[in-house]
Amino acid sequence: MTAGAVVVLGPTASGKSDVAMHAAVAAGNTHIVACDSMQVYRRMDIGTAKPTGSDRATVTHHGLDLCEPSERHTVSRFVDDITAARVDIARAGARELIVGGTGLYLTAITDGLTMPGEWPEIRAELEADTDTEALFARLSELDPVAVTRMEPNNRRRIIRALEVCIGSGEPFSSFGEGVSTFPDNGVTYIGIRWQRDALRDRIARRVHLMVGAGLVDEVRGLLAEPAGLSPTAAQALGYKEMIDHVNGLAPLDVAVADVILRTQQFAVRQERWYRRDPRIRWVDVERDPVEEVTPFVLAALS
Repeated sequence: MTAGAVVVLGPTASGKSDVAMHAAVAAGNTHIVACDSMQVYRRMDIGTAKPTGSDRATVTHHGLDLCEPSERHTVSRFVDDITAARVDIARAGARELIVGGTGLYLTAITDGLTMPGEWPEIRAELEADTDTEALFARLSELDPVAVTRMEPNNRRRIIRALEVCIGSGEPFSSFGEGVSTFPDNGVTYIGIRWQRDALRDRIARRVHLMVGAGLVDEVRGLLAEPAGLSPTAAQALGYKEMIDHVNGLAPLDVAVADVILRTQQFAVRQERWYRRDPRIRWVDVERDPVEEVTPFVLAALS
């Protein structure tokens, strides 16, 4: 963790990336750290709302395009990548502005986490079981505390928790105490908050823009790659539904509606995660996040 770092966070489609770009340009000599578990994948650009090439040429970004879509990316690997990036930020004498989207990844790089080991054979066996409901029930028996911290349809998280429970013999909830503690770490957290209906509308508009920008063709290209997609990448918001469409399992309008609904549900989970943290200074946005939130970020960076 880098003391003095500033975080701008919020649910998907809240405008945090735009705020970060405007603040970084205005402040000068500021690097952006993208904290998103899906923007780490190369060529998954449209569906993850990755910063544009122009933005990346204007402001140095870290945390993007770290691995192939066929690879399994982990929190531990992300921490290692950002630790290396921070050496470059320090050498440049630059400020660090973190854009927080994935709560667990953000906690890992600002508060630090004790990460459990990995058991690939156990994970492969669990991933072969397509009954997510049954996996959740199994986790409920092994670690009743862990199931209170995740959604019953969050397959990726359920499998990871089961892998740790079975592999280590210890409850998954016994690891990573940092997710429920909020130490004074010298980081400034600024949160973007919208009224729920307004955020839902923003999400719907953004999904339609992604489809118009070529999301379906992006998914076709990824599916055509010989190495394929990892289970994690294939479950990403927007990609899972468009994969079904490309494979003939859903018409485009149904797939788009599913993306919107699933993204709106994800935004609610993000809000719940961040709501626990008393260190966040929330800014309620009525119209324009850049205009209304950037001044707070600039003040924190100064």
